[in-house]
Order: sequence, then C-alpha cells, then structure tokens
Amino acid sequence: MHSKRRTFLKTSLLGAAGTLLSTYGCQPQSKEENRSHSTVDYSLLDQAVARPILNTSGISAPVLIDTLELLRYKNNFLCRVRSREGAVGLSVANNAQMRSLYPIFLNRLQPFFIGKDARELEALLEEVYVYRSNYKLQNLALWVPLATIEFAILDLLGQISGQSMGTLLGGVKKPAIAVYQANNYRGESAEASMEKIKENVLETSAKAVKFKIGGRMSKNKDYPPGRTEKLIPLVREAFGSEMTIYADSNGSYDVTESIRVGKILEEYQIDFYEEPTPFDWYEETRAVANALRIPIAGGEQEPSMRNFRWLIGNDALDIVQPDIFYFGGMIRSMRVARMAASKGKQCVPHISGSGLGYLYMMHFVSALPNAGPFHEFKGFNSSIPVECPTAELVSKNGVITVPTGPGAGIIIDPDFIAKHEPLG
Repeated sequence: MHSKRRTFLKTSLLGAAGTLLSTYGCQPQSKEENRSHSTVDYSLLDQAVARPILNTSGISAPVLIDTLELLRYKNNFLCRVRSREGAVGLSVANNAQMRSLYPIFLNRLQPFFIGKDARELEALLEEVYVYRSNYKLQNLALWVPLATIEFAILDLLGQISGQSMGTLLGGVKKPAIAVYQANNYRGESAEASMEKIKENVLETSAKAVKFKIGGRMSKNKDYPPGRTEKLIPLVREAFGSEMTIYADSNGSYDVTESIRVGKILEEYQIDFYEEPTPFDWYEETRAVANALRIPIAGGEQEPSMRNFRWLIGNDALDIVQPDIFYFGGMIRSMRVARMAASKGKQCVPHISGSGLGYLYMMHFVSALPNAGPFHEFKGFNSSIPVECPTAELVSKNGVITVPTGPGAGIIIDPDFIAKHEPLG
C-alpha cells in the first residue's frame, strides 16, 4: 500500500511535465549522477510562471479601489476594501503575525492600492513589490500584510462577479478537500504525544496525520531526548498500514542526521518528510533528497519565487508547500504550484492556523492543478463568528466541502465587524 502511495507521489503528475520522473524505488546515485552531468533547464518552470492566473473576464467595468482599511479589535485584524461603486470585500488577517506587522500594512502597502483597478491584481502585486522599495522587506514582514490585502480584493471581485475565489483563480477542480490532522506536541514524551495525536485524529476522522519530530531548528537536538525514535514506530503502530502519515522536522537536523532519521521514517513507511534541514539550506536539502527514497516536502518558510524555482528545478523538493499567508497570497503561491506541476510534483500548501487560514487554504486548493491527496488542517476557528450558506464547514470523515458562494463564500457577523476600529 505505502510503496504504491509513494510511487504515486513521484509519478501521478507526469502529464504536466511531459518527462519521466524517478519512482520511489530509484537509486539516489543515478539521480545525482544525472544532475552532475547536465545543466538544469528552467524553461518549463518559467513558462508556468508567465501564464496568467486570475480570471476576471466576467467583470467588464473597472473596479477602482476607493478605500482599503485595516480594522482591529483586540488581537483580531480585518482588512476591508471598498470600490467606488460601494462593493465591499473582507478578509481576516493572520492575527498572530499582524499584531507585529500592521505598520507595514499601513505605511508601505495601503497607500499604493487606492485608486487602482482591482481587476489588475496580478500586475499590482508586481508593482507594489517595488513601490517604496518594498522588495527590501521580502519575507513574512511584507508577505503577510500583502496576502491579507489580496484575500480582501479577491473577496471583492467575487462579490461583484458572483464567483468563488477558486473560480477566480482558474476554476474549481476540487469541490471538497481531504485533510490531514496537524499537531505539535514537542516537549512531551513520545507516549504522551501519541495519546494527544490519537485524540486529534478522532475529532476529525481524518485519514491522514502529520506529527512533529526533532526539536525545531534545534541543531540535531530532540525535545525530550529520544522522543523521535520512540514516536515514529508508535504512530505507525497506532494507525496501521492504511493511514497516510507525514513527519515534520521543522529544520531540526544537519544532513547526516536528516538522513539517519529519514531512514527510520522509511523503515516505518512514513509518507513524506518535511523540512529535514533548515529551510534555507538549499544544497543540503537536495543532498538529503538524493540520499533518501521518502519524498521530501518543504517551502512553508520560503519567501522567494526565485528560490522556489531552484528547489523545484533541482529536485530538492518532491512536494512544494508554500504558505499562502507567508508567501504573499494565492496568486504567488499558484505560480509555485504551476512550476511544481511542470516538473510532475505535487503542491500541499502549508496553512497558518491563525484567523481563517483553513478557509483560504480550501479555496486555494480547490483551484490547484496538482493538489496532493490530503491537506493541512489545524482546526476551525470558533472565535470569528461566520455563516456559510453553501457549506457546513465541518469535517465529515476527514473531508471538508469548499464554499461555493461569492468570494470567500462566508458572511462575517456584522456585530463582530462593528467592534473593530480602523488603524492609521
């Protein structure tokens, strides 16, 4: 079962690339040998990035942005964009990050968008990168506020056109999303972690799970010592051979330790290995990928389109995981997904648990041409009161239906919105 699953990861998207990729069982030496004797051809990736993403053909008249506001209530942030004709789009920020980053929204991004045509969002994302030298802030500092604005504009365009975010991003391909249950119990024993992981999976009936190994950017340390080697077999034993299981090290290891732990993961047929080395150790990530059969996933911390191009073109990653908040929105993340598709690779986006990250993830995945079989889920956020006329927003046997209404497809409680006050 699991060898077939891994083979599927490596080969299911060959049509997009038009070339034969290595299967799970290939020897890593031949892959490295092939790389060492050839120059990487990025042409397919560059063509994928160049193709337009946003489909606004259903909106004939300009949608000029009249106001763009950041609203705050305690530690919750809303972005509200209003057109000159009075249409409104709303988004919920990554609140955990925005409480530190809101001055960048107000001083570096908000002024740029006033008076612009929202239909030109793709071009605007390129222009605002240069505006006031914003490129010098490239990372979460810039991308989280910009993603918040993008989601509000997509909601605005959806309200005007009657289309969902997924439709605007090129069409809905997955009306329902199968999720994997994510968790983080570092610092607790393997046995205590295992009990909590089982409780989490029971809540959603997910058919896939991701657990944490290592200590998070910990230079080979485990918290507590010995936890990882105990936990890996416990997880497989608890869930059996039919469960899809992912492991995330959050950059805990150097190359040697990454490979050692990776071989244990292979022994217990874990289905992918996320961020074995620190996220910006590009050559080292490729070295680990060459040495192991287990698919290597990564990209949640990556801020650069150009670096994703290198990671994909050089086969350092088998599965790409842009975070749609951390990487600046759905349009930029879709470009990464398309590059991956051109090389026969899957996209399994990372999600930020704060705010309505799960909702934006579902809309993004619904439009992905190369979505993985399961996608990250950290729970529904009950602190933000919303109604959804077209979907229940519950997990049924590990599957969540994507809203089909305009924009984000939800209605945020007006009384809750009224508690927020504009910043700046």
